[in-house]
Amino acid sequence: MKILALFFLLPGLAVASGVDSLQDFLRHSQSLKAQFTQTVQDHNGKQVQNASGVMQFSRPGKFRWVYEKPYAQLIVGDGVKVWMYDADLNQVTVKKLDKALGSTPAALLAGDNEIERNFDLVDGGRGDGLEWVEASPKTQDGSFEKIRLAFRDGALAVMELRDHFGQTTTIRFTQLELNPRLAAKLFTFAPPAGADIVGD
Repeated sequence: MKILALFFLLPGLAVASGVDSLQDFLRHSQSLKAQFTQTVQDHNGKQVQNASGVMQFSRPGKFRWVYEKPYAQLIVGDGVKVWMYDADLNQVTVKKLDKALGSTPAALLAGDNEIERNFDLVDGGRGDGLEWVEASPKTQDGSFEKIRLAFRDGALAVMELRDHFGQTTTIRFTQLELNPRLAAKLFTFAPPAGADIVGD
């Protein structure tokens, strides 16, 4: 996949700490829609990817990430499986939802609210009008060694993910809509005719 596949985020109420903000978001957010921009920097700080698109999700376990630039890519979670479609390659990668989520951003934000079961959470401090929380996976079988989330005025603004190769992915969110009504068909996927299907 050309673009690092990441999963979803949500807005809520301004509270005293980053940990409280995250927990409030998970309690009060059943669905979300937002625009996003995503950049990836290598271990030397050089930007190696730049992408943008639209994200939507309906908890638990249903989500849709549409990468519009620079490449068309679609990621859909239907509540049972996660489908990742690369239009240029006409290739579909599919995984069972529980395997795809694990200790990942998806589990952190769209799981069953038992965050501390999979992550150690600590407040990450404040700066530039942002309130941060850091989440470290309790197991090492996930893709990321640390995840940081920033809130501004009670809304999720930024997500940073550091992987085991020293790369940092930064996702910035705009035009967030909290608890919109989303059509069920957004969270279904049928592989296109002739697509190469890899995975479960």
